[in-house]
Amino acid sequence: MLPASMFEMSEKVCRALPQFPRLAKVFPDTFANTFSTTLKPQDDGSTFVITGDIPAMWLRDSAAQVKPYLRLAKHDLQFAALIAGVVRRQAVNVLIDPYANAFNEAPNGRCHNRDETNMGPWVWERKYELDSLCAPLLLAHDLWATTGTADHIDPIFNAAAQAIIETITREQDHSTSPYSFQRFNCPPTDTLSHEGRGSPVAPTGMSWSGFRPSDDSCSYHYLVPSNMMSVVALQKLAELPNIDPALKQRATKLAEEIRSGIEQHGKIEHPRFGEIYAYEVDGLGNSNLMDDANVPSLLAMPYLGYCRVDDPTYQATRAFVLSEHNPFYFAGKSARGIGSPHTPENYIWPIALCMQGITSTSRDEQLALLTTLLDTDAGTGLMHEAFDKDDPAQFTRPWFAWANSLFAEFVMQVAGV
Repeated sequence: MLPASMFEMSEKVCRALPQFPRLAKVFPDTFANTFSTTLKPQDDGSTFVITGDIPAMWLRDSAAQVKPYLRLAKHDLQFAALIAGVVRRQAVNVLIDPYANAFNEAPNGRCHNRDETNMGPWVWERKYELDSLCAPLLLAHDLWATTGTADHIDPIFNAAAQAIIETITREQDHSTSPYSFQRFNCPPTDTLSHEGRGSPVAPTGMSWSGFRPSDDSCSYHYLVPSNMMSVVALQKLAELPNIDPALKQRATKLAEEIRSGIEQHGKIEHPRFGEIYAYEVDGLGNSNLMDDANVPSLLAMPYLGYCRVDDPTYQATRAFVLSEHNPFYFAGKSARGIGSPHTPENYIWPIALCMQGITSTSRDEQLALLTTLLDTDAGTGLMHEAFDKDDPAQFTRPWFAWANSLFAEFVMQVAGV
């Protein structure tokens, strides 16, 4: 049985958007997808969260999957406890290995691949992604800000926060890092070049990331959206109660250094759009102009809290990423939107369509995007990883909880609840 608060939220949303009759079926199913299919409460009070069709817990995905439930947690103790349990499990996972992106429910040695890196039995995959370390900090802050409770900000969380700061700081100069990763007999995007160390970089103040939130390797290893996310996450950490004052000072200083690096090294002058943010840079003069559907993304900058939605550089960057100048923007018979090198060419991600709507200031654009999302679910009533721009019946990952959660979050915003 689903909690009463979920039913009440679904009724509010559907009443607020009567022009979308399919929402009566689609919203309750997408909203409940994470709750009813991916959560595994543990004996220690923590909550293990699988992504859907992969039986592992990603730090980033798990935070995104439960984020819509923050709206319930303020008045429903069940959801407050559930999210606190996710934060606790994330903290434990970080302490197991701050360089891992995905973890097992038990130390069973299961893994995505037998990679050449310092694997352990708890680790499903060890692709170092800067945004993974940001997710627990932001979820912990959101839960505290929503409910006013701080029981989840305990000694284990403090230890994890310290490990996060130490790792992000170390990766400001990757030459001092112990991390490397190699996967063999695979596409180039599944491994790191230069014997697992990644392509060369020069210090900028930003922090190095081996992989993108898509789990694809970076072309240039200062991933600007992930660094933006880290600035906000570190600032939020410094606001939390029950955090050691010295740790707060370190977090604030590190956030300032990374923001300075972004603003000095993360922008380029585009001949059509003017000053915009690059997706990746290396501090050596190289930049990658694109955006990826996965969050954090350039499109998601205001959602992440890095800037206001009316920021001129954001608006110029948004115009670029929602145009044919972005190599992963696709326009077809059924939809137009951002895809990813992680999925086939001409495949659009519902996550990107949701993020476009969440960061839009146009009601008409939001309603049009909601129509597109409802029209491209292939009649399943759920969101998918990606679908063909001309034929939405062709899609990847029928069970991808993150996409369902972000859709629910977008719909609640449109509904004004």
